[in-house]
Amino acid sequence: MTAIRVAVLGACGWMGKVHTMAYQNIPFLFGQQKGSATVAWLVDGDRQKLADIGKLVPAARLSSDWRDAVADPDIDLIDICLPDTLHFEVAKAALLAGKHVYCEKPLSNTAPEARELADIAARTGAITRVGHSFPRNPVHDIAKDIIDSGEIGEIKLFRAAQHVDVLGDPDAPFMWRCDGELAPTGIVGDTGSHIFSFADRLVGRVSELIADCNIVTSSRPQVEGFNYGAAATGARSDKRVAVTNPDAANILCRFENGAMGIIDFSRVATGRKFLQTYEIYGTRGSIAYTYDEINRLRFYTSDDAPGRQGYHEIDVGPENPNYAAFLPIPNFGLGYNEAKAIEIAEVIESVSTGKPAWPTFESGHHIALIIDAVLHSSRIRRWVPIESARRSSPPGIELDSRV
Repeated sequence: MTAIRVAVLGACGWMGKVHTMAYQNIPFLFGQQKGSATVAWLVDGDRQKLADIGKLVPAARLSSDWRDAVADPDIDLIDICLPDTLHFEVAKAALLAGKHVYCEKPLSNTAPEARELADIAARTGAITRVGHSFPRNPVHDIAKDIIDSGEIGEIKLFRAAQHVDVLGDPDAPFMWRCDGELAPTGIVGDTGSHIFSFADRLVGRVSELIADCNIVTSSRPQVEGFNYGAAATGARSDKRVAVTNPDAANILCRFENGAMGIIDFSRVATGRKFLQTYEIYGTRGSIAYTYDEINRLRFYTSDDAPGRQGYHEIDVGPENPNYAAFLPIPNFGLGYNEAKAIEIAEVIESVSTGKPAWPTFESGHHIALIIDAVLHSSRIRRWVPIESARRSSPPGIELDSRV
């Protein structure tokens, strides 16, 4: 296969570096079976960091303007790792330029924007992918197999949570993720979208919900340079900046298949460095997962004999080809970067073969509908319906960038 030429936009941030590394590792992990990629452009607004990372990818062209990469006729795939508020503009421009597009979550600021992107992709025939990598951990393939085979029966209840404490301290510095202009959906699009991706992959489409979103800390100190994984570079000042998007949310929901859901997430859960869990209960059994045991699933079946019933621990292993690409025996532990590498290899395979893989911009649109509905429900304090992923947002749901 011909190598897919990729432009990584936002190359010097956390995701940009993870993506750039993963493209280069594809042949070491997967051989040629998923295709291959060449990182041909690196784009970032920080010129010094861009120069430094460019030394590690010497064949790549460098720019501080994403338009340069989009305009290059030799680029096949635009990889968007930019702040949330730029996702729609850049993805639309890339699609209209005839590119395939891989965009980190959230896909857009609003569901109508996501719908427009999905429609353009359908017209142009572009391969699209949204960066929901957590469900690509091979252990969740086991969960899906168990569900799809009917081993837990009809799903009745989904419980899920994701929490971090990076902003648990009220005096933790302000970062761009707290800015309703740069990240209009706040923790709902940033973290909630991960849980919504699990729901979409394993349970089905959400039909209605009621939500309570809250800005827990109304303002934070302004300190230059603070971000996830980046220490503040400036002196702490007395100036505080208003937080203009949600820190936390609690949600009750219903699925199209009749199941109920209970979901909560935040960035202010003091002591929780990273908590991610889900439990799925059916009429014949259940499954449970926690990120603290990242490659282990717990499975209960009522088919076990009385006196022998209980949760069984299943460690994903080399029976799964994506796991086998990294490790030859179970329970050695694949982490976040490995799940990203799997996702990125699948993106390249999709572009190489012309066969899309979940989650495309269609799935991204449904997740955007959930995000819109969460923010709207919290404002109006009542249940909100979710329309089909092929529709626009429900009438009357018009979201601005504030909670």
